[in-house]
Amino acid sequence: MASAEPAKGTKNLAEAQCGLDPGQQVNGKLDVEYKLPITGDRTAKWWYSAFHNVTAMVGAGVLGLPSAMVYLGWGPGVFVMVLSWVVTLYTLWQLCAMHELPGHRFNRYHELGQHAFGRKAGLWIVIPFQLIVMVGLGIVYSVTGGQSMRAVYQMTCGEPNCTPFGLSAWIVVFAAIQLILCQGPNFNSLRFVSLSAAVMSLSYSTIAIAASIAYGKADNVEYNLNGFSTAAGVFGVFNSLGTIAFAYGGHNVVLEIQACMPSPPATFKPMMRGVYIAYIIVAWCYFGVAFAGYWAFGNKVADNVLLTMVGGSGGHGIAPTWVLVMADLMVLIHVCGSYQVYSMPVFDMIETMLVSRGISNGWFCRLIYRSLYVCFSAFVAISIPFFGSLLGFLGAFAFAPTTFWLPPLIYLIVVKPPLRSWHTLASWFCIAFGMLIMVLGAVGGMRGIINSASGFTFYQ
Repeated sequence: MASAEPAKGTKNLAEAQCGLDPGQQVNGKLDVEYKLPITGDRTAKWWYSAFHNVTAMVGAGVLGLPSAMVYLGWGPGVFVMVLSWVVTLYTLWQLCAMHELPGHRFNRYHELGQHAFGRKAGLWIVIPFQLIVMVGLGIVYSVTGGQSMRAVYQMTCGEPNCTPFGLSAWIVVFAAIQLILCQGPNFNSLRFVSLSAAVMSLSYSTIAIAASIAYGKADNVEYNLNGFSTAAGVFGVFNSLGTIAFAYGGHNVVLEIQACMPSPPATFKPMMRGVYIAYIIVAWCYFGVAFAGYWAFGNKVADNVLLTMVGGSGGHGIAPTWVLVMADLMVLIHVCGSYQVYSMPVFDMIETMLVSRGISNGWFCRLIYRSLYVCFSAFVAISIPFFGSLLGFLGAFAFAPTTFWLPPLIYLIVVKPPLRSWHTLASWFCIAFGMLIMVLGAVGGMRGIINSASGFTFYQ
């Protein structure tokens, strides 16, 4: 915390709170690590890895997976889903294996990138993608949280002439919740929020699976592309690849999660113990929601499978209202936690710059810059609230690099496995697969954004 006494030369309270903290001086240098959100508390247990990774991965994207199946169909859809699960588990293993190398501990994704590509090049290669992912998710989760609250209000209002509240108002309410939650000093302070979010993600995914199976196949359900034009089908496939990539985004914070673990002993084994448990849960949620939702509704499934179950225009009204209300509340709790998990590395980057320049990251500084960050993400969410299209574009353009092809590329540079080893072959396959998803998915996602924007009423 900053000293209560104003630093020399300060002019006001803000400067006093953000002034130099002499306690950070160690041997003439700033001991920044113990003050930062990622490394400020290294007491995490192996099970923290499990629920942090579930929170980071099983997010809003899981509810869009049935719609990704629409353009892929059963054969290619199942293949891409399973292949993505295998590839991302392997690339996540690579990142965790490189967290601790002889003489080095890489607590942040960009630190590993700097080790592989050079101090400046590593920053420019990793940081832009990471920021797009983390800031983009803050925006998408703001939209999702607003949608969930609006759905709960509409289903529980109980009167035919309820006062309508537009999506923008609910996004503001969601932002107000984040203003409170974002004041935690470090990653480990989120453990209860993240645990709650992980439980909620498993719960609402299970509700979506059970409701889809209980409903059975919809009338005149179709699983083919006959109803789409050639252009719509092709771009739909591209966007589906991006949506699937969006679902596997936990890599962007995995080194930051591992950084919260004490060492020695080495953190790799406890970290991977949690990762394997997380991926079992991911398989249940992703495969279950995608396949059950697509089986039940076919080409009629919405971008958010829960919206398909709601009665009224475009919905089927297949589940009791209380079940859908509970599911939407679970989604809300989950995105509150996910928002924080992905925001903490952004806060860490900001505080690293502050502390390295002799500025304390005390409570007043945190209150100012974190509140501004939440307000920024809410403003953009209100301005660009087309949820489904953002999944495809963000997933392809930013998630694909940091999840699919950057980890194996760094692994080849840093670890240097034998040329004919299976690690080398697997790494090059992941790189090619990730590049393909990045290019095709970004094209499909951008087309979807343009189409959605042309018919959307802003600031509703």
